[in-house]
Amino acid sequence: MPLRLLVLLPLLLIAGCSLFGGSSDDSGDAPEASNVPVEQLYNNGVDALNAKHYATAAKEFDLVEQTYPYASWAVNAQLMEGYTEYLQNKYTDAIGTLDRYIQLHPTNRDTAYAYYLRALCYYEQIADISRDQKGTQDAMAALREVVTRYPESAYARDARLKIDLCTDHMAGKEMEVGRYYEKQHLYTAAIGRFQRVVDDYQTTNHVPEALHRLTECYLALGLTGEAKRTAAVLGHNYPGNVWYEDSWNQLIADKQVQGKTVGEADNGGFFARTFGWIF
Repeated sequence: MPLRLLVLLPLLLIAGCSLFGGSSDDSGDAPEASNVPVEQLYNNGVDALNAKHYATAAKEFDLVEQTYPYASWAVNAQLMEGYTEYLQNKYTDAIGTLDRYIQLHPTNRDTAYAYYLRALCYYEQIADISRDQKGTQDAMAALREVVTRYPESAYARDARLKIDLCTDHMAGKEMEVGRYYEKQHLYTAAIGRFQRVVDDYQTTNHVPEALHRLTECYLALGLTGEAKRTAAVLGHNYPGNVWYEDSWNQLIADKQVQGKTVGEADNGGFFARTFGWIF
């Protein structure tokens, strides 16, 4: 299911018949909220939301909560307010509203959606890999909570996909830092970053490059045995990968192994054989 529908459909159910009943009062001065029936206040919010007047919608839903705090409408209004804040990219406000909803209504049928929407608020704030990744860590924690609490839900299925993307993002950050350290000839620091990718982010597509960079760093430090072992792991797990080609060529250039470079290889079985040649 597309993300837009996954986010919107629960809200359509929460809004219920109010999407079709009632409308905002546009005659004369607006009456005091306490004199307006709760259903009309709620419908005012839904009408404003449908018209994409998000600030007005949030205000109307907040009025429902403040004026009729014990009405069942107030429960829905609180979640709708969080959704409206999310649509305005007011993520901090939305998280606060959704946290309050979760605390007050832990067993409500729509609480699963509240957890999911809260996770989206964190997820959509993820910064690019050149910046601090605390936001990515927060997003992963919130998404994992959705999976843990509601493992069979559509929310959990989408959360798992986003967790994979977050994991890849974190690995990308480690690679960026590792490459920087390597360029500065801070090989020990670089090795720590690349090894973390291999150990902690094994399912990402950054692992082949991380193994290649480890091979480079070990060669630079004169740790030829470690370099050859790392290249062997790379060749065994990713035969034919471009990063293995680079590692193999570098080992030949450094006279650590004998054989043909990739450009000189004469058949497709070359990479299958090179793993054994390293030792």
